[in-house]
Amino acid sequence: MQAPNADAGPTDGDRKGANAPEDTIVGAFYAFGAFLIWGGAPIYFKAVAEVSSLEILAHRIVWSLVLVALLLFVLGRWHAVRATLTNGRLLATLTVSSLLVSINWLIFIWAVTHEQVLETSLGYFINPLVLVVLGVLFLRERLNRWQWCAVLLVVAGVGNMLAQYGQLPWIALTLAVSFGLYGLIRKVAMVDAFTGLFVETLIVCPLALGYLIYLGYEGSGVFTGQGWRLDMLLVFSGVVTASPLILFAQAAKRLRLSTLGFFQYMA
Repeated sequence: MQAPNADAGPTDGDRKGANAPEDTIVGAFYAFGAFLIWGGAPIYFKAVAEVSSLEILAHRIVWSLVLVALLLFVLGRWHAVRATLTNGRLLATLTVSSLLVSINWLIFIWAVTHEQVLETSLGYFINPLVLVVLGVLFLRERLNRWQWCAVLLVVAGVGNMLAQYGQLPWIALTLAVSFGLYGLIRKVAMVDAFTGLFVETLIVCPLALGYLIYLGYEGSGVFTGQGWRLDMLLVFSGVVTASPLILFAQAAKRLRLSTLGFFQYMA
């Protein structure tokens, strides 16, 4: 098996310095940007609520791939893509992360377009707790006394919300667990943000593109059939999707998983 190419992501030496003060500050800015965009994402998806969840998901995948491909071309990083695609272990890892983020996207879109924004928000209140657990269990991250106090306050707050909700919040739990596992994988995967996202979307793009072609052939797709405004909104889904994921992946390389999780409360 081919070893990870140095251009495909940070080395072990880079990873040891990931908690340096300057990296932490930069990572905080990346995390701030990612969750700021995600916080406003429901506004966008309400604007395309007339489109089915699966069709929106397919457009997100296809247009994200186009956007990231353009960015890789501008940055001249296709050599990193080739190195990743020939690394079997890394490719398998990104396949899992691709499936996890696709599930997260689909559930999120369905929930927002079916008036389930409250439970969607609840999922992202739970997610930081999932990230803390994953960080402690798999990355041996340690929390100090005040951080544990913060975690306990979150547990109390989320527990109160769950009690008031009165039923099993399957949407919230699916969103929290899928994105928590995605965050863990992207933190440990030896690949940079742009290359990783390109490969992730490349893996699921044949299904997405095939589905859009099928909708077009059947005549039930909305693209090019409902006016230029909706077409542009669907194309813009690539920006809404790719930009926060790139920022998140950059933040994940520089921050502890438990620290990254707490940024999510901005969203």
